Amino acid sequence: MQGYPSYPSFPQQQQVPPPVPSGIGITPGGQVNALPLEESYVENILRLNLGKVGTFYMTYENNSEWNAKIFRGVVEAAGRDHIIISDPKTGMRYLLLMVNLDYATFDEPLNYFNTPIQPR
Repeated sequence: MQGYPSYPSFPQQQQVPPPVPSGIGITPGGQVNALPLEESYVENILRLNLGKVGTFYMTYENNSEWNAKIFRGVVEAAGRDHIIISDPKTGMRYLLLMVNLDYATFDEPLNYFNTPIQPR
């Protein structure tokens, strides 16, 4: 039986990728790809406009008492599935679910990823 040529063996070093901040990806070749900073989701737009007064138009399917309701208040917080507003007149706070949100209006220009949206 014919032998195979021998090659010098070197200890294999395990290659561990460097830690990467959240929101950044690494390609199979090891290059770092930053995700876009702008993510145009409703909750992100609302977060850019905390403290502004808005009118929120909501609908509630299969509700025998009221199918649609309008809330007006100061945007205090926004999450992936909710908005928290407060009524400046009464101080009442409302936790509104995004699933019921149809649209919102504001009486002033909105901030949109470092660019104010001006009325036309």
